[in-house]
Amino acid sequence: MAQQEDVFKKLVAHCKEYGFVFPSSEIYDGLGAVYDYGQNGVELKNNIKKYWWDSMVLLHENVVGIDAAIFMHPTTWKASGHVDAFNDPLIDNKDSKKRYRADVLIEDLLAKYDDKIEKEVEKAAKRFGESFDAALYRQTNPRVQEHQAKRDEIHARFVKALNDSDLAELKQIIVDYEVVCPISGTKNWTDVRQFNLMFSTEMGSTADGAMKIYLRPETAQGIFVNYLNVQKTGRMKIPFGIAQIGKAFRNEIVARQFIFRMREFEQMEMQFFVRPGTEMEWFKQWKETRLKWHKALGLGDHKYRFHDHDKLAHYANAATDIEFEMPFGFKEVEGIHSRTDFDLSSHEKYSGKSIKYFDPELNESYTPYVIETSIGVDRTFLSIMAASYTEEQLENGESRVVLKLPAVLAPIKLAVMPLVKKDGLPEKAREIMNSLKFDFKCQYDEKDSIGKRYRRQDAIGTPFCVTVDHDSLTDNTVTIRYRDTMQQERVPVEKLHEIIAQKVSMKELFKKIVE
Repeated sequence: MAQQEDVFKKLVAHCKEYGFVFPSSEIYDGLGAVYDYGQNGVELKNNIKKYWWDSMVLLHENVVGIDAAIFMHPTTWKASGHVDAFNDPLIDNKDSKKRYRADVLIEDLLAKYDDKIEKEVEKAAKRFGESFDAALYRQTNPRVQEHQAKRDEIHARFVKALNDSDLAELKQIIVDYEVVCPISGTKNWTDVRQFNLMFSTEMGSTADGAMKIYLRPETAQGIFVNYLNVQKTGRMKIPFGIAQIGKAFRNEIVARQFIFRMREFEQMEMQFFVRPGTEMEWFKQWKETRLKWHKALGLGDHKYRFHDHDKLAHYANAATDIEFEMPFGFKEVEGIHSRTDFDLSSHEKYSGKSIKYFDPELNESYTPYVIETSIGVDRTFLSIMAASYTEEQLENGESRVVLKLPAVLAPIKLAVMPLVKKDGLPEKAREIMNSLKFDFKCQYDEKDSIGKRYRRQDAIGTPFCVTVDHDSLTDNTVTIRYRDTMQQERVPVEKLHEIIAQKVSMKELFKKIVE
């Protein structure tokens, strides 16, 4: 684990050094859990958003997009349950004065038991070699069974406490299992209490009674209050979906792990409206479609898993997460939820307006059920960066840091480099770049030795480097160098477009999703 944390620190440093992510307002010592995307980060982020958006609205003729405002009428958040129920259970350590989420402390405790079990199994696997039966060992080894029994006992208490919103029991679990503060090492805890995560502000002048409004903590409600507008103006038939990408804001007390948990973040959400009674089929279908979207990037199928929720939100009848193996363990990047008719019924009740859908096939009106797919742009960005960051030892004794980003998402697709800054080579390089820049984000680079330039492009994940040399002037060929293999190939200039286009086309990814 320590080694993984080391890798994570390097990744955070790499993000800053190469213009991917900066601490926000850093010249004023930054702002906790708020980050800015740099010149390469914004390109990668935009490519992720395009990949998601097109996979929704191009591949599904019954999915359309909207862009709702961040500010909404305050009753929206009463109806959605956020004013009353959008809370985190927090606990303070009296010695370190640090505040923690009680549920996260208990999840970390459960993870420790998982680690203990895995270590026992790994030790036994080494001892017994190829004849080792891991499943049988887990069932029969007394030490493994002891750890598993303890884990199951904690887990059962934890799930019950969460579902009962029993704050005293959450504290009791922390006390009973002697959870210590990671900073002070003591068990001197306060009681657990709830804390609402919404940022509030005021609209209008205070003199004439300003209205208290909230920065939205999720983008979904903007879709729900507009669903009938979209349905009517777009003549949409159920089932249909509405997609949206936008900023959301949560006053996270325990924001940590770089851009994994931030106070200002971006969501890509699609709400899919279905006939009541069909929601479980659609839930299953969207689970499969969304997992294919992730796996199509080629970061490694084994890095993804589904995790069903222990505690269902007040609006859900089924919920699962797609988790990705980050350097700090498997973590949620996307949630797929069957939200029933909770949101639409609630908005109907609070607004006093009918927002039922008239189904011409059944000749009746009803409140649709909703399947939600909600994915964090920033978390997806982090998962892609973490999976791509590679330190390689080369045969000649050198080492290199390379970002093996999926070519289709890479910020710069192509670097064009004249071998030397004279003899007409820069002019030829510019000519090549000018012919390709309409289709691909290109970078011109003539500073330093060619080796150093390759390393620089490796570090930002550029899949192709094209070197223009003296032969290029006579035979119109260039050397193209491939990032991952470092192999070089001599190709005619007129072939460049075709070679690059094939590798960076989203079409190939989309084909994998709709298979």
